[in-house]
Amino acid sequence: MTDNKRIVTFGELLLRFSKSAHRRFTQREELLGNFGGSEANVAISLATLGDNVDYVTRLPNTQIGLAAKMMLQQYQLGVDHLMMDGDRMGAYYFEGAASLRNSSVTYDRANSAFAQLKPGMIDWHEVLRGASVFHTSGIAAALNQDAADTTFEALQVADEMGITISFDINHRKNLWRYPGAQPVETLSRMLEYADVMFGDVIEFEFLTGHPKIPFKAIDTSYKMDLEPYREWFQDIVKRFPRCKKWLMGMRNQVNASHHLLTALMWSEGKLYHTRIYDIADMVDPMGVGDAFAAGQIHAMLAYPDDNQRILDYALATSTLKYTFEGDACLATDDEIQWLMRT
Repeated sequence: MTDNKRIVTFGELLLRFSKSAHRRFTQREELLGNFGGSEANVAISLATLGDNVDYVTRLPNTQIGLAAKMMLQQYQLGVDHLMMDGDRMGAYYFEGAASLRNSSVTYDRANSAFAQLKPGMIDWHEVLRGASVFHTSGIAAALNQDAADTTFEALQVADEMGITISFDINHRKNLWRYPGAQPVETLSRMLEYADVMFGDVIEFEFLTGHPKIPFKAIDTSYKMDLEPYREWFQDIVKRFPRCKKWLMGMRNQVNASHHLLTALMWSEGKLYHTRIYDIADMVDPMGVGDAFAAGQIHAMLAYPDDNQRILDYALATSTLKYTFEGDACLATDDEIQWLMRT
């Protein structure tokens, strides 16, 4: 527990459909369903770690919406500001990777209850009263202009109230399809509000136009050349001087069940680097980045003066997500601390 400091997360909760045993959707059998969504995953992970978390979203006033709300309550999330109206719930279809075949995601989010949000529908001053951290991402802005404007509204109020703003780039190229969509410009404007920023190396490349630096580890003996990253961060900080902590995740996918992870943080003119984890027999890769964000937020509140520990904790949380089915990391603090020590 981090002294009961209140965290608020905002985003769309989705119904996830998948198949068992790496089967394709074209193979006839039942679909497996559960709930997930980036900011909800962050909230559930934080609540599992003992943090005081409110999750803000809009769900349909249906049996499916009620089931989703009950799932959130199961994990002790605050849902006082959750809206229950609209007609349908957004969904996504996940086909898992196998051997040399990549995974795939198909979205079905058009006209969902959340996608129909408009500015003014949420009283952000009331929602954010007493909060220490507000966390959201770029996903909502990819749905339509109203969802983007609602996210901007939340960021502006959080900024006015002096709340620490945590932002995950979460660029989903398959979603930015509405007329006039400008992902680089929109995400860059959102980042101007961020105190803490997350992204993987591909998202950093997309946002800055700087060619990504390959991470080619095939085992934990890999030695990274940090100087190119240091130069990259120095350029980024000039563009977004407000942000105090920049976190970059890197993953090398050797094959469908063998990944290697590491991460960097830039803070106060210093580059921090953590170890490399070798995950050779994973259970579910979805939500790994969300677990990283949750670990960083928790550690930032628990160890505010120890950037190295914050980064180490975030990567250990992300690594443990591979061991859980579903979208959220359910690792406890004891498990994370143990992995950091091994």
